[in-house]
Amino acid sequence: QVQLVESGGGLVQPGGSLRLSCAASGIAFSLYVMGWYRQAPGKQRELVATINSASSTNYADSVKGRFTISRDNTKTTVYLQMNSLKPDDTAIYYCNARWSREFWGQGTQVTVSS
Repeated sequence: QVQLVESGGGLVQPGGSLRLSCAASGIAFSLYVMGWYRQAPGKQRELVATINSASSTNYADSVKGRFTISRDNTKTTVYLQMNSLKPDDTAIYYCNARWSREFWGQGTQVTVSS
């Protein structure tokens, strides 16, 4: 059974930081492209960042220079370090695993507000 379990979301003030984690099980983790997506109320789900099996990364323009995606294949976990958070970053953040098949986590809420 494949599971992607996100954690680390919460409420943070503008300018603050959060680190999201996604623990994967049931997949050959090192082969998968891992990603973070987000969906704000009333908006479509959008790509935040991806990291492939060679640890090459890709970021949405809106988060470049502020967010960092990384992976630990020994822990089958992908991370998203989010710095200089803005109210526009408020959304549900979803973990994604994609290779031969695609899987999604249940999401974790990130709220940036004073």
